This record gives sequence, C-alpha cells and structure tokens, in this order.
Amino acid sequence: MSVSKPPPPPSTSHLAIPPSSTPAPPPSSSSSSPSPSVTPHSSAPPPPSPVKISMQEHFAINVCPGPILPIPQISDFFPRFHDYPCTPPPPREKKILKEETFNGDMGGGDKDRERRGDTDGETGDVVDSDDDDTYLGTLEFSLHFDQENNCLHCTIHKAKGLKAMDSNGLADPYVKLHLLPGASKANKLRTKTLKNTLNPVWNETLVYHGITAADMTTKTLRLCVCDMDRLGRNEFIGEVRVALKKLKEGENKRYNMGLERIAQNKESNNQTVEQGAPVAEEERGRILVSLCYNTEKGCLLVGIIRCAHLAAMDSNGYSDPFVKIVLQPDMGKKSKNKTSVKKKTLNPEFNEEFAYEVTLDQLAKKTLEISVWDYDLGMSNDFIGGVELGINASGQRLRHWFECLKNKGKKVEYWHTLTQQGAPSSDKPD
Repeated sequence: MSVSKPPPPPSTSHLAIPPSSTPAPPPSSSSSSPSPSVTPHSSAPPPPSPVKISMQEHFAINVCPGPILPIPQISDFFPRFHDYPCTPPPPREKKILKEETFNGDMGGGDKDRERRGDTDGETGDVVDSDDDDTYLGTLEFSLHFDQENNCLHCTIHKAKGLKAMDSNGLADPYVKLHLLPGASKANKLRTKTLKNTLNPVWNETLVYHGITAADMTTKTLRLCVCDMDRLGRNEFIGEVRVALKKLKEGENKRYNMGLERIAQNKESNNQTVEQGAPVAEEERGRILVSLCYNTEKGCLLVGIIRCAHLAAMDSNGYSDPFVKIVLQPDMGKKSKNKTSVKKKTLNPEFNEEFAYEVTLDQLAKKTLEISVWDYDLGMSNDFIGGVELGINASGQRLRHWFECLKNKGKKVEYWHTLTQQGAPSSDKPD
C-alpha cells in the first residue's frame, strides 16, 4: 500500500487535485467545505511534496528512530571467511559498553578490567609458553652429595605428562645428565629407555665420581628428557637445570620441576672456562689414587681405582683408556706398571693395585708418575693427562704423599686432576 501525489504546477492554485483514478465529486458538495480553508489571498506556505514510503520503512522509523545499523552477519564473527582483513564493529561497541558499566562500580570495574584486559592481551604469550613449557611435562628427581667419597648421587624417579613425540601419541623417553661447564661426553650419564609411555617411572640412580666441594660451587647439573627414535635422530623433549651450589653437603634434596626448552648458551660456558684455569685442567680428567706403605713387606702399594671425566681422544667421542705408573728415578722394569685397557669409556673403573719394593727412606726421595693414555691399535697411543706425586709436588699432591709416609699401614685415597704437564718425559708410548 502506498500513497503518492504528483507535485502541483507553479501556475495553478494550491488546491489538492485528487488522482485521476478516482471520480471527482459534484461541485455542489465539494465547493462548500474546502472554500474557507483555501483562498487565493492565503499567506500559508504550500504543503511539502509527498514522498513515497513503504510500509516496512514506516514501521522501522517509528520503532527504531535514528540511523539504521547494518545487521551483523556470521562472517563478521569469523574474519577468516573474508578475503580481506576486517574487524567487526558490533563486538567492539559491546565491549566498550561493558567497560563503561564496570567503571561505575566501587572500584571493581578497574580490577575486573585489569584482570580481563591484561589476560586478554597476554593470551597469545601464555598459549605459546604453554606449548613450549607446561605441556612438555614435569620431571621428579633427587640429589645427594657425598663429600667424603666425592660423589654426586642423582636419582631419577619419574616424569609426568610428557609431550607426545611419536605418531601413536606416546613417546620412548630417557633422561640424559650433563655437568656444565665441561665436555659433554665426559660428563654424560643416561637412564634406561622406557617404551610407549608419557608417564615413565625409572627409579634409577646415576653417580658422578670425582666431584669435590669446589665443583659444587661452580657446576650446574643439566637433566634432559629425550625421545628415542630408532629410525631417526633422538628428539629433545625438555630439560631442567639445577645449580649445585644450592645443594648442601649430606642433604638429600628432592625436586619436581617442569620441563623447559632452554637453548644452551655456549658463550657463557666459554667465558667460564676462560676465567678459571683449573676448569681447563679438569677437562683432561681426574683419577682416584690410593697410597699405602706396608711396613711388614717393605713396599709401596699404589691403587688405581678409577678415572672420571676423561678427555675424548677418538673420533667417536670416547677413549680406550689405561694407566701407566712409573717410580722415578729407578728406570728398571720393576718400576713400570700398567693397568688393563677399558674400551669406549670416559669414566673407567680399574680397581687394580701395584706394589713397589722400596724402603721408607728411599721412598721419600722418589717421585711417582701416573699417566693416562688412550689405546690405539697399530698406532702410537695418545696421551690424555698425568699427575706426579712426590717431594717435589705441591698442593694436594704433596699432601697426599706426606700422609702416605706419615700414616704407615693406612690406605690414603685422593682425587687428582690430570694435566698435560704430567706426561712422563723418559717414557715412550707403547
């Protein structure tokens, strides 16, 4: 239904002419009623021209005064369906209205806005950190430092909620341990591998030998959880690091830490190595030696117990170590001894003992040369490191020698650092 009237011509009178579709009334009946309101001498302005208005627009104007807003479509709430980036205005207007209403409360609006707005702004960061940290899982372990035996006991208990690394939604996890700074192969220990699980339980104890109180103040223990892959390269899941200076002597401390993705900072490790010369010497390795002078037999008993953190001399990252012992200045065959060869290891355990027939007075004037070598078949052996014990030594080496001469019949054990200066000058490699 519509009402339309054509605009009147300017030369005619201002009377409204009915449309041609309706019949005109007789002049007698129509001339009496409109004549008083319409006169040629009237000063009233002419009525506005009628506009064609639909019924839908009429109802919309009466019900919703003001500008008509576009109806939001479903594509406004899902911008990815657009070929071009767009931000829907209706959600933003609602959010502003909410914040304005919260501002009128008794201080609660600011807190809610901080709680909501700040979290909304950091949503992307939180999600990324969850993917890298929280969803990697947690590792539960305990540490115990035995200063008397210079041992660090690391017990790996279990892990929970590890990140799935295999196509079946599971993983084959194991744990690697490293002492930083230091050579990775020499300080590497690892647990057994458990198949098809995201919540492995190891309950396995790994021991670092030759750890002194000075090491506990400078070393950091790194525990890496990895996924074993037979067909390809083992995949890294996450790691945790513990500064050993926080661990007290004799304390059995338990940890439950979330795994993180921490890139190893090689620059910081290099700076640590450059600052202290003893760290560079430790990279050659350490050796545990026991000395005992037997007064009944009149001989010196030298025990080569074990070595730790030896330098790698072979291309596979390991060595085939053995130990030579020479009592100087006697150059006879009786003054030279050699242990067995341990294959492919940087932490060999020998537990071998050698006897030298010498009086106590002569022993005070002699020097015991101990050297560690890497065995190579058909080639000259590689020198790893050595140490000299005797009256001309200094520091802990001299202290070890004096305690052996002073406490006759008592076995005295000491850890010594291997250095390149300890190579026997008169001895040729086998």
